[in-house]
Amino acid sequence: STISKDSLKTSLLQLECHFTWTLLKKHVSLEALEETILDHIKFLAEYEIRDYNLLSYVYHLKNSNEEALRSLKKAEEAIQKRHPDEIDRRSLVTWGNYAWIYYHMQRFEEAQTYVSKVQNSCKKLSSTAHGKIQLPEIYAEQGWVLLRFGRNYFERAMNCFENALRSEPNNSDFSAGYATAMYRLEGDIQRYGGEVRPCLEALKRAVELNPTDTTVMALLALQLQRLNRANEGERYIEEGLKKTPDFPVFLRHAANFYRKKGVVNKAVEILQKALALTPNCVALHHQLGLCYRWKVLQLKKMRYPPKEEMDNLIQLAIFHFKIAIDKKPVFFSAYYDLAGMYAIDKRYEEAEEIYQKMLQRNDLACDEKQDIYFKYGHFQQFHMKSKSKAIKYYIECLKLEIDSYARKKSSEVVETLLNQKIESGLGDATDIGTLGLIHKLNGKKQEAIECYEEAIALDPNNEEYLNALTELRLSI
Repeated sequence: STISKDSLKTSLLQLECHFTWTLLKKHVSLEALEETILDHIKFLAEYEIRDYNLLSYVYHLKNSNEEALRSLKKAEEAIQKRHPDEIDRRSLVTWGNYAWIYYHMQRFEEAQTYVSKVQNSCKKLSSTAHGKIQLPEIYAEQGWVLLRFGRNYFERAMNCFENALRSEPNNSDFSAGYATAMYRLEGDIQRYGGEVRPCLEALKRAVELNPTDTTVMALLALQLQRLNRANEGERYIEEGLKKTPDFPVFLRHAANFYRKKGVVNKAVEILQKALALTPNCVALHHQLGLCYRWKVLQLKKMRYPPKEEMDNLIQLAIFHFKIAIDKKPVFFSAYYDLAGMYAIDKRYEEAEEIYQKMLQRNDLACDEKQDIYFKYGHFQQFHMKSKSKAIKYYIECLKLEIDSYARKKSSEVVETLLNQKIESGLGDATDIGTLGLIHKLNGKKQEAIECYEEAIALDPNNEEYLNALTELRLSI
């Protein structure tokens, strides 16, 4: 019998699996994600079902569907080993992925077989469901996958874990996922502005429910450090080092804790240990780069920095940042870190090249664009000594309206630069008009009007100032 492709597609869209969770390829680097999952399987076997399911999706995105089927086979084996009494219930996501992969391979009969398996299982599990069923562990699996796909997905991940916890409030896995999503969201909010949620309680709860989960323990420590309670946090790091001295994910967080504390040699030592265990982990290379950069900046404060040591550390930082962006081209902050090191090394052309590449990218979110304008303005101001170019890019940052750290800094710096010039008597109509624009962008209408009036007094026929002034007066 020939299966109608359309009705098959309709059934496929009903399934709960990686193919229906809107996970966009552009937000990840498939190579780096694959490495992360393989490392995870090696060190945390208990999550292998989830990991093999995601791995199958990654292989599909890399156009290796045969490889994807092999991963699903491994997921099935793990389900039989770990949940022999609940095979139907535990296989829904795996079977959904099977159905989609066979569909993409044009093997419609097999795709239909898996769709039917899911539909029959859902009917067994609940009389009302047709291939769609709201199981807490499926929400959780979706949540963990969303976390892997980066910051555009954190909010959705948190909602998934919230849904899972409604059914099982004491489930340690759901609780860990919920706390992790909140921690990630808060880190993002710190950088880019937004509403802060109380993630400390969520982390404490997760650690209580599963004292062996040192990853969440490390996030709790980092959260306490963010709240200036680092001494409290350090106890958790020390406990984690005793419990899982050879677990790279924990080691990475521990190193991050010590780097932020300023105990950078210890951080480097821990990172090198972790890197020996998982040599391809992008985050470890980036963290090492940050440690070497910290050391460079410390030496730069000396009156006579030791040249050889400086050069050596700069090269090390560059080396690790380069690996991070080669392995993960969507790792935007690592690009600025690399450009910043080139600038310190006076390799201005190479720095300029990276900034230009970033300025031309069209896959950046609004707040990431603000970041690049601010960083490039800083580069122009301090390394290229061009105040006019710096001002131009700080203003580009202000034109984007999201309230972020970069926007606040740009606003402060550019106001200071212009005021210095105007107060020293070197300011012309353009400078005063530009200050007017900044006040306008910051919603300070009265100050903006005064600046534009002053600018027009110096340059009476300037259309731009006249229009801006009219617009402002009408808006009050």
